[in-house]
Amino acid sequence: MLSATRRKLIGGALVGASGLAGAFGRQAAAGALARKGRILLDRMPDIPRGLVEAVNFPLIEAIHGRRSRRFARGASIPDGPLAFTSRQPAARLTETEQLLLLATVAGNTGWANLIPFNRAYLPHIPNYAAAAGGRSFPSAAGFHTTEVFYTDDDGVYLFPTRDMTPDGPPGDGGTDLAAWLAAHRARIVKLADGRLNTPREARHMEMHNAWCANVPGSTLIVPVSDLAQHQILNLCYLVQNGACIFDDINGRAVPGIERFAHLVDPENAYPLSYFDQIGVTEVTVESSTACYAGALMLQALGLGGWMYEGINPFSILGASGDRRYPGSASATTPIRAGRCPTSPGCPACSRATVRRTSPTCGPPSTPSLPASSAPAGRSTRPRPAPIARPPPCAAAVCRTMPTSAPASP
Repeated sequence: MLSATRRKLIGGALVGASGLAGAFGRQAAAGALARKGRILLDRMPDIPRGLVEAVNFPLIEAIHGRRSRRFARGASIPDGPLAFTSRQPAARLTETEQLLLLATVAGNTGWANLIPFNRAYLPHIPNYAAAAGGRSFPSAAGFHTTEVFYTDDDGVYLFPTRDMTPDGPPGDGGTDLAAWLAAHRARIVKLADGRLNTPREARHMEMHNAWCANVPGSTLIVPVSDLAQHQILNLCYLVQNGACIFDDINGRAVPGIERFAHLVDPENAYPLSYFDQIGVTEVTVESSTACYAGALMLQALGLGGWMYEGINPFSILGASGDRRYPGSASATTPIRAGRCPTSPGCPACSRATVRRTSPTCGPPSTPSLPASSAPAGRSTRPRPAPIARPPPCAAAVCRTMPTSAPASP
């Protein structure tokens, strides 16, 4: 188990800074830094090899050094000018590496900063954020409807952090890395044994990924967004801000909307087609930035990998129509001509995930409530199980080696 903490690592820098400040005669500042540094360095345990380097890895180097590194140990490019077969056996990630990556992609990072002001809510503050905790990726109005699935050599897993309670009081000034990772480890739910079968055929996978995607030793991380729930939250957001939608597809107002003119402005409505585009865009931003955060962590950990969408999402969900490959078995109706499959979600995922209460759908003057977005006096009901949607992107993580070496004999 990891035992280093961000506090303690920062504490070393603070103690060093106190000596520097003292050398320049800033005694008061030096004393304050030294005292804070000693507190942060309290009970300094052994640090796992490489962790200090990872924690101190420069952000600018991670950004500019980010590349898609596809060639893993144990991999082979069979033909072409870059033909090469690895001389090393496949090497899986350590538990620490995998946990750091998962928590970086979709971890709970503490209490969210409230949306502090909306003049339509005065004298109250906005209450449409759907979660009290922040996550490693941003989300429109704090909806955060994306969860993560992943697979490795041992199995297929759900990593539900959306409803995770932040650890510690707000603004405590530091994160105990060991406790943080342990809390995230406890969220992991195993759904099946063995690596998820992603067939290396053109129907199921882009062929430029067939040689390198989901290979032995790698971890394949798949964010899945609950678009249906995201749009429900968007509808509530519109109502809370005095807006509604107009059915531009059929060229008419939503029947009966005039009865709610005291809550919304029917003459200033969002087109339904635009409303749909907003939802798809917002969940795509969630999953993409989650994977990008993981890509930056790869640089700090010295691992290879890349972001991609070159695996058929319906094959992953078990809706490809090919009975040889059940995928995650979360979908019940296969692809038909001109139609996408319906997918009610994985029963095991539904049992493993705790749902929050219903969002507020009141007027903009509804007071903001702590720890819940439901108005006072209104009963709340558990939300239904999430609806699995095709993942906009996936992140593959692997131990890599260069492809510039000569082809093996």
